[in-house]
Amino acid sequence: MKRYWLLFSQTVTVLLALWFVVATLKPHWLARRPALSGLVPVLEVTPDVRGGAVAANSLSQAAKAAAPAVVSISASKTTPNPHAGEPWFRDLFGNDADDLVPQTGLGSGVIVSPLGYILTNNHVIEGADDIVVQLSDGRQAPARVIGTDPDTDLAVLRIDLPDLPVIVLGRSESLEIGDRVLAIGNPFG
Repeated sequence: MKRYWLLFSQTVTVLLALWFVVATLKPHWLARRPALSGLVPVLEVTPDVRGGAVAANSLSQAAKAAAPAVVSISASKTTPNPHAGEPWFRDLFGNDADDLVPQTGLGSGVIVSPLGYILTNNHVIEGADDIVVQLSDGRQAPARVIGTDPDTDLAVLRIDLPDLPVIVLGRSESLEIGDRVLAIGNPFG
């Protein structure tokens, strides 16, 4: 059975590689031609709602209002190399096997106070040596941890910058099942 699985997986790998090469170098070979010539599909397109009008049930205005308060968080720390004790790793990388390994993570947060308090996830900043916050307007600032709660995965940071945009939070006790809510973030910069 293992032999058949190996044969199958190798065949699939070769076929995918072949498809990728053809799709990259000769994409017209893969172009689909209509089965019945002369027929052109008709597509219906919704009318353009730009120019001041907002589509029904759109959350675009709420997203535009909240977006300036959304920040990108970069947290970095150095950890010991987990493979430092393994002889094969030392053979490959020499004395560098004992070095510290830098780790960087990205996350998202929101500014909840004009004093620079930011609400984010604890897993984003947990154990970080350096935390840098980037605002949507391009400004950056180092952040310090004010408090964390691993059980709820929440953390509060603080930055010192003037004229900070602030998000307006909703009240969860006024929500009912079926109400629309909006979660917003920018974890990838």
